[in-house]
Amino acid sequence: AAPRPLSVPGTDEHGLKIQQAAAAVGMSPSELCEHVSGLFRQALAQAGVAFTDFTRTSELRHQRAVQHFWGALRDCGALYKGSYEGWYCTPEESFLPESQLAECRDAQGRPCKVSLETGHEVHWTKEENYMFRVSAFRDPLRNWLRDNPRAITPDPFYQRALRWLDEDLPDLSVSRERSRLQWGIPVPSDPTQTIYVWVDALVNYLSVVGYPESHGAWWPAVHHVVGKDILKFHALYWPALLLAVGLAPPERILVHSHWTVRGQKMSKSLGNVVDPATCVGQYGVDGFRYFLLRQGVPERDCDYYDEKVVKLLNSELADALGGLLNRSTAPSINPSNTYPRFSETCFPKVLDSREAKGMGRASAEDYELVAAVASLPAQVAGYFEGFQIYKALECIAQCVRQTNGFFQRHRPWKLDRRDTAERLWLDTILHITLECLRVYGTLLQPVVPHMADKLLSRLAVEPGERGLSDLTFLTRYDGKPCPFEGRQLGPDTGVLFQRLEK
Repeated sequence: AAPRPLSVPGTDEHGLKIQQAAAAVGMSPSELCEHVSGLFRQALAQAGVAFTDFTRTSELRHQRAVQHFWGALRDCGALYKGSYEGWYCTPEESFLPESQLAECRDAQGRPCKVSLETGHEVHWTKEENYMFRVSAFRDPLRNWLRDNPRAITPDPFYQRALRWLDEDLPDLSVSRERSRLQWGIPVPSDPTQTIYVWVDALVNYLSVVGYPESHGAWWPAVHHVVGKDILKFHALYWPALLLAVGLAPPERILVHSHWTVRGQKMSKSLGNVVDPATCVGQYGVDGFRYFLLRQGVPERDCDYYDEKVVKLLNSELADALGGLLNRSTAPSINPSNTYPRFSETCFPKVLDSREAKGMGRASAEDYELVAAVASLPAQVAGYFEGFQIYKALECIAQCVRQTNGFFQRHRPWKLDRRDTAERLWLDTILHITLECLRVYGTLLQPVVPHMADKLLSRLAVEPGERGLSDLTFLTRYDGKPCPFEGRQLGPDTGVLFQRLEK
């Protein structure tokens, strides 16, 4: 049997910048890490992010795995001792080539060099370190990428990795002098050196699945989710290190871009950093999650500002989705508070919705809606699988708009329940609307869990009826029974999403 899915965030805790940051605030590195790691766990809990494990690179299980991995690299001849010098960026914990640097002046007006990408200052560093032969893996890396075009997504990042393989591939310095860096894992059998923080950090993907004993149940069927700024370490160095020790690269590397604020990069010096805890307080967990996932496009930076959040959440969650639920379950329109019955005479089946001119009391647009919602679960599942959550939410929002159009077009509030023909049509309109809402509530569960639960509870959908894999829509249209038809609706759960003030 396949192991149950794992979701593992964590904190990468070693390195010079942690050592320096701890010294600056008068704490030991382990005390600082304990504090910061706790803040990350807290942020995940606030954001409603569930996880099965939380990895910390200062844990004993991780140190064991890193030392074993180092031994495997040494034993296969991928390491050698060499003198290394270059421009080192402490905040990024990496050496940078001259081409990625710019001339600048520091706070005292003295000339200095900074990273083009981040603006962090770099310092000339010369050390004797262990080196890893990256260049020996150019062809195996190329073959891996060519054979697995979906190994790195979205595609622009895959193409970037291929371009790097056509450029110069200098060997990677994989240790630091222990005299300069004590906060890290010592190199086995050489106490004068500390394992380079990136090699240490990358091995967390293995240590958390039981390396070196029991990782085989998992590896390489793992997906890494990484920011575009650390792509090179994940797309080149990590796969090369894995290939060196005889392991396959990860199945997929999902890359995301960054959030800017009103077109500017977030930075402490500009004071434009957005605090997620504040946003959760303002918009609710579901509101903030919905905005980030609806507007966050992995392949390019996206812009954040409060007015944009308010406008989107009011229009799509409060008005379109919440309004539709309220109107279709109102006591005035559905006095029995049940899941109404569907009438085939009012809405007969057609073979091709594109050719439907309108049958019974249904119009051509109604058939288009039914076809759109019927194909929605597979479409959304595909986009979720492809890490394009924003596209999945775009499709759902479009269908919600269409359903509102359907409801508005037929004005069920104008129909008279005492007239048999009108009652059949009224119930059919409500049945279709509630079926649409059931589909939206089910599909939105990973994104807005509390709101989806509220919606599905109002529709009396039981916990065991909320799976994405067995989601069927409007079975009565296909002549099959509907398990919800005639069922008493759940109690009124109140406003689905409270409108936000501008």
